Amino acid sequence: MKVIMSWTYGSAKKPTCEFFSDWLDAENALIITDDLEKAGRLKQVEFRDEAGISWSKKELRKLLVETEDEPQDVTIYFDGGYQKENGLTGIGIVIYYSQGKKRWRIRMNALLSELVSNNEAEYAAMYEAVRQLEELGVRNRPCTFRGDSQVVLNQLTGEWPVFEENMNRWLDRIEEKINKLGIKPLYEHIARKENAEADRLATQALNGEEIFSKLNVSEN
Repeated sequence: MKVIMSWTYGSAKKPTCEFFSDWLDAENALIITDDLEKAGRLKQVEFRDEAGISWSKKELRKLLVETEDEPQDVTIYFDGGYQKENGLTGIGIVIYYSQGKKRWRIRMNALLSELVSNNEAEYAAMYEAVRQLEELGVRNRPCTFRGDSQVVLNQLTGEWPVFEENMNRWLDRIEEKINKLGIKPLYEHIARKENAEADRLATQALNGEEIFSKLNVSEN
């Protein structure tokens, strides 16, 4: 969980000043707060999370205890590849998240049929990514989705219109599930080389290699 700290610095008979931090891990923000309090220069502090919700120190500490075992700090890479000659689609998904004070990575792919374009393959990969978040137990969290299809990402954000009926159906399914889970999506367009892991998984699916793995990457 990321937060921005805002605090008032000052002491008796001396000027006061307002400060604002960059985005910090909530745990680190609390450590900094404790240190400022020990120095006797902290008059007031507030924390704002990525959803714009404000927390007091007591509320934030309680929240971290209550949600310690829930998946958080979630980033998803997705990609889809379509082979027109045989009508097959490969999708690849990589999910990074924190849980139980550890950082995890899930890699998975799937082979699909009856899709009609590369854009539809990207939508199918995005939908499966959200479905994997549902199975993982991600609820009411900001999640970052990264892909190399500018068309699909801009359509997901609403910046570009969707004219194809089948794409609209995928979009509706994705939005319905995201809303059901309370996920607050952030869509980021990245270069293909930055999406190499998901792209490789999609290619492996097309080659008949099925993959699903979970790895603790906090020790790597």
